[in-house]
Amino acid sequence: MPAAERVLLRSVTMWLLLQSLLLLASCLRSAAAFPKGCYPSEEEGLKTFRCSNARLTEVPRDIPNDTNKLYLDSNRIPFLPRDAFRDLPLLLELDLSHNAIASVESGAFRGLAEHLHSLDLSSNRLVSVSKDAFSNLKAKVNLSNNPWLCDCRLQELIRTVDLVAGSSGGIVCHSSAQEEHVGKAFLQVIANMDFCNVYKKTTDIAMLVTMFGWFAMVISYLVYYVRQNQEDARRHLEYLKSLPSKQRRSEESSTISTVV
Repeated sequence: MPAAERVLLRSVTMWLLLQSLLLLASCLRSAAAFPKGCYPSEEEGLKTFRCSNARLTEVPRDIPNDTNKLYLDSNRIPFLPRDAFRDLPLLLELDLSHNAIASVESGAFRGLAEHLHSLDLSSNRLVSVSKDAFSNLKAKVNLSNNPWLCDCRLQELIRTVDLVAGSSGGIVCHSSAQEEHVGKAFLQVIANMDFCNVYKKTTDIAMLVTMFGWFAMVISYLVYYVRQNQEDARRHLEYLKSLPSKQRRSEESSTISTVV
């Protein structure tokens, strides 16, 4: 083999080896950036990122921003902060089931309204969540198997979100102002009563009681003020009557002059 061909072959071989090393280093660097137990894959043509059973205590920050399906189920995540998923504009499915989520801040799902079509929050520790946390979200939401407090807030939340078909029966009253509701499906309870209407009536009654209290205080003060002045006037008249006639007339004239 001519020397020139040997040199060319060696150069090509070295170039391919260098490219392989660079590719391997890139893969290792990307893998090292992911939390332990998390890995990317592709399922049915969709880019998926799985972190199931990874012992996570917060939402990972290094999730690829082209992820379509994100699985964070069966971890130890306690709450969802504001803008937790803001860097995932292409996310279609989000699974947060079987965590310890007890709080969802307003704006936690901001940036997902346009594309997200499935959100699973089942089997967590949600007791009460503001409807604003799901503002503008069009996804089908699963809220079953949480220790819900059945009240007006939950009623407003249920009216705001689009529940996954068949999941409403799993939204059960773990606690309620009325003991007979505990253990019942929330939709069954609100079929017979309106928590928000009851709350409004209670608030109205409280306002009326407060206003009546203030009104009674004002009336009491006015009565006291009038009686006190009458008592002072009576004492003054009795004092004038007790004076000798000339002095009394002088006192009365002085009083009249002062008044005029």
